[in-house]
This record gives sequence, structure tokens and C-alpha cells, in this order.
Amino acid sequence: MTLNSWMAFASEPARAPQTPTTVTDITGREVTVNVPVKRMLLGEGRQLYLIASLEPQDPLARIVAWRNDLIEADPATYGQYLEAFPGLATLPAFPGQENGLIDIESTIVQKPDVVLLNLGARRANEDAQYIEKLAALKIPVLYIDFRHYPLKNTEPTIRLLGKIMGREARAEEIITFRHQAMAQVTDVIAREKPTQPKVFIERIGGYSEDCCLSFGAENFGKYVELAAGHNIGSDFQPSTFGQLNPEQVVVSNPEHVVVTSANWQAYVPGGHWIPLGPGADPEEMRTKLEWFTTRDAYTGIAALKTRNFHGIWHQFYNSPYEFFAVQQLAKWFHPDLFADLDPDATFAEYHRRFLPIPYKPGYAVSLAGSAD
Repeated sequence: MTLNSWMAFASEPARAPQTPTTVTDITGREVTVNVPVKRMLLGEGRQLYLIASLEPQDPLARIVAWRNDLIEADPATYGQYLEAFPGLATLPAFPGQENGLIDIESTIVQKPDVVLLNLGARRANEDAQYIEKLAALKIPVLYIDFRHYPLKNTEPTIRLLGKIMGREARAEEIITFRHQAMAQVTDVIAREKPTQPKVFIERIGGYSEDCCLSFGAENFGKYVELAAGHNIGSDFQPSTFGQLNPEQVVVSNPEHVVVTSANWQAYVPGGHWIPLGPGADPEEMRTKLEWFTTRDAYTGIAALKTRNFHGIWHQFYNSPYEFFAVQQLAKWFHPDLFADLDPDATFAEYHRRFLPIPYKPGYAVSLAGSAD
């Protein structure tokens, strides 16, 4: 047996004996799972971002079914994984809403070792008693979270999946990388204590014509704070997600507008969304971002006069990659302090070390410095 074949044999999850192990999920529930898991059902397809980081040789080896949101919400990344792992095309997929019920029939048919659900789906699944129904069939459920409290829950989620997949050491390597990437911003901010510009985040820009969806003091609102900006949404929204009226945005007079967006052709064909994501065309992104400067909510604001309109990949709100968002926001808000910081290089290094797909830029765009 060659060294490479021995390593493949040693890392093959199907050959490792399973042991009943009690773990604690993100809600504090103690759940017994046969570890290392061999058959996972993903209650959200974007959970692949972390699964692939922990198991890059073959992230599909342990997945028996998934929700189809990655295919529709992040087609460019889906295309990258499909090219690397053609079997993804035949992986059983089921529809569903981000905060909604899982497809219990699909779950039972696949006989998973564990079902992974996002924290946002907890209420719907508990109301329907899906957890109890699956428990009666000896199918455990674990809640994870990148979305509602990402700075609090992402690292416990990484450790939890590392535990059930038998990848604890790799999980700690990912966490260390994240700490170092965040420290490149937070250490400078703590030392220099720069003035915090006022920032408005337009959430899911172009997904609908509504204005002005935004974030409160969590998720992107917290990313803004870490990057030494003042998130206007935190002044008015008590929860993670909410909406301001256009008049309030105008009165608040933000110095920066950050639009979270992505390629949502599957949801809103021909919409005003910005096709951010791996491999996106820079000129197309700038052209689509330019439209946002025409919204009534931004009439006469400071950001309009300085061209400080920025677009960033919406999926940073629901992935283990928020370190890129924090670095990019800091570079926009404080360009002199972070002249040498390169968020693309940071994310490219993460891909090189932890992911089975190559890095392609396209996650951020800005009008700052461009002609009016």
C-alpha cells in the first residue's frame, strides 16, 4: 500500500468505528450521536461551506441529502463544487425555507446519523414536533448557527462539527486562522481608536424593491462595529434583522452605504441584485452597484457625495467566512489605517489551506475613488 492510499484509507469516514457520544449543540441541548458520523442530512445547503472546510478531500462522503438553497442562492460556488465533485448533481435535494420546516419524509428515507439544522429553523421544527418524531426513529438533530449570532456561535459550531466528524484538530486550525484574520483588524482598531463613520447596510439589495431592509446590532451590524464603523441600524432595530424607512436613512446621513447582495437570478430574474460571488465580473458589479445611488433613501447623504457605496457578498451573513467581511469593511471605512490589508489574499489563503476549490475574487466591489 502506497503512502497516499494509506492516508486515504486512514481518513475514510466509513471505515472508522462509531461510538455513541453525547455532544451539546448551539442551543444547549445534549444529544447522543454515533461518532464519527457517516450519514449527515444538511437542513441548509450552505452548511457545505464548513463541511468542505473540515473534509476537503471528499465533502460529499458523509452527506446523504441537503436542502437546495446553495444551488439557487449561491450558484457560482455551487458550480465550483459541482466541477470538483460531479456527484453533487445527483445528491438528493429537497426544497424549504431558511426558517422553515425540514422535509421529514426525505429525512426518514435517507436514514441519517444526524440532521443539522440552523438555529433560525428551531421554532418551526419544534412547533411541528419534528425533533421528537425523528428521535423516535433514533435520528438525532443538532442546531448550529452562522446567522443569528455569528460572532458568538460560529466557533462553537465549528468545534461541534469537528467533534462529530472526528476532525477536532482541523476545527481548531480553522478557528486559529479566523482569530488571526480578525486580529488584523481588531488589534489596529484597539490601538488607533479611529473615529467611527456612520454606516447604513442595505440587506439583500436587489432581492426586492423594498427599502430599507437592514441589520441591527448583530450579524453585519456587528461586523461594522468590529471594523470601527457606527451601524445606523443598531440605533433603531432591536433584533438582528429589520427595516428602516427611507426618511430615517436620509436623516441619519450615512457616510458609507454597504449593500449585501448576490447572484439571485433564480429568485429575481433580471433584478437589481449585484452578482457578487466567486468569479464575478468587476465591471458588471460596479454597474449594478451604481443603481443603488439613485434610491430615494440616499438622496443628498454624505456617502453619495463621496461615492462611498460598496457591495459585499450577502452569504457572509450565513457562513464561517465573516472574517473577510470584517477585513473588507475596515479597509473601506479606514483606508489609511488598512492600506496594507488585503482581504482577497486572506480569503485566498483560507481556500488554499482548508477548501477543495480554488479562490476566485468577486466578493466585494466599491464606487469609492471612481468618477461620478
